[in-house]
Amino acid sequence: MRGAQKQPTDMNRPHPAPSTETARHRLQAIGLMLMAVALFSGLDTAAKYLVTREGLSVAQVVWVRFVGQFVLLLMLVPAFGIMSAKALFTSNRLGLQLVRSVLMVGTTAFNFLALQHLRLDQTITIVFLAPLVVALLAGPLLGEWVGWRRIVAVMVGFCGVLIAVRPGLGAVHPAVLYAFAAMIVYALFMLLTRYMAHFDPPLVTLFFSMFVGTFCGAPLALLDWHTPPDALSWVLLCSLGILGGTGHWLFLHAYRLAPASTIAPFLYMQILTMVAFGFAVFGDLPDVWTLAGAAIIVASGVYLVQRERSLAREVADATALS
Repeated sequence: MRGAQKQPTDMNRPHPAPSTETARHRLQAIGLMLMAVALFSGLDTAAKYLVTREGLSVAQVVWVRFVGQFVLLLMLVPAFGIMSAKALFTSNRLGLQLVRSVLMVGTTAFNFLALQHLRLDQTITIVFLAPLVVALLAGPLLGEWVGWRRIVAVMVGFCGVLIAVRPGLGAVHPAVLYAFAAMIVYALFMLLTRYMAHFDPPLVTLFFSMFVGTFCGAPLALLDWHTPPDALSWVLLCSLGILGGTGHWLFLHAYRLAPASTIAPFLYMQILTMVAFGFAVFGDLPDVWTLAGAAIIVASGVYLVQRERSLAREVADATALS
């Protein structure tokens, strides 16, 4: 009887340490996500500056971005004992990894082409539609069908893009098509990333993201190579791989520390860093239409994240009761 009386006391005893640890990890994850989106904005800003102000070709900027991150991963991951170089090259779905790498090259190239003519805040507003497209395509491609509420959220988000772009209400630069292409390819990239999570470790998938861009992009970059005119251009060019690689590492580490539903909404903070960099470097400020459209898209995306969290909680509660 003593043991039976003691058990409820132990079970009801507060355990502050795990709760405090979880809260600390979530705060760290949010901080890492904010740093990651700032680095991604820095990457786009540097690419736009090199192409529009220094006259470098899109092909060489894309290639240097990939080769820089590829080399960094190849050197640092084995050096820190995280994974061997041989393991980085080992995939259970090599063909799909190469397809995913092609998609990564495509979304990067289309994005940099769009940045030649569009403001930073315009391109990121369109790219923010990608998670909504993922929710829409996850059913036919992955069998993850969504309910009518999430379909409505996707449609509302698309209306936000129409408000930001305003087709038919003014001069729309054709480069918007590049931004839409980057968004669609990025959505396919995310869907394939979700599928590949069942077969390969995250670092292998991240490493193969750079594979096609590094090796297949070299001929195009070298044929259209323009020597950077000054030291600043060389620094920015060499920083592309560092910005992209560090941003992706922080991004992955954030998802290891906290659930996606906790940190995914902070991905939309990139609109603020894009606006800040755009104003500081190019003197650009978003107009009211872009801000209104971005707000609608962000609200739709946050709703989808919260909906996923609610459904996951319902499933967990049903499992616990059974």
